[in-house]
Amino acid sequence: MDIKQAGSRPSTRPSADYFTGTVRLDPIVEGPDPARVRAATVTFEPGARTAWHTHPLGQTLIVTSGKGLVQVWGQDIREIRPGDVVWFEPGEKHWHGAAPHTAMSHIAIQEALNGSPVDWMEHVSDDQYAGKGWSVSRQA
Repeated sequence: MDIKQAGSRPSTRPSADYFTGTVRLDPIVEGPDPARVRAATVTFEPGARTAWHTHPLGQTLIVTSGKGLVQVWGQDIREIRPGDVVWFEPGEKHWHGAAPHTAMSHIAIQEALNGSPVDWMEHVSDDQYAGKGWSVSRQA
């Protein structure tokens, strides 16, 4: 058994190679081999977001506060709010982050395949984030 005491692990700022804006990562789970699960609370300040990326075994997001945006390549941008749960299929190209004027936090859960839980791609451009060429929707 291994107990991680609350506040015993520092928050980190992820690399600007993979994120735009101010983002904070707080680890939840990083199981030792052979476990593959990884989970973190990710907090995005207004306008902050991930780069485009995929997960080899998929990803679940559980929104805990604020208002965010998610998008799968070729689809509309979608709003997400506290209590929403988002599933991205394995290999599905996507991004997620805060709304333009509202911070957002979510728990991100994914599994590593051959040691890697994510494959990073290009940054989401300001035009893509603003929905130019796409639309923004909130579906009940």
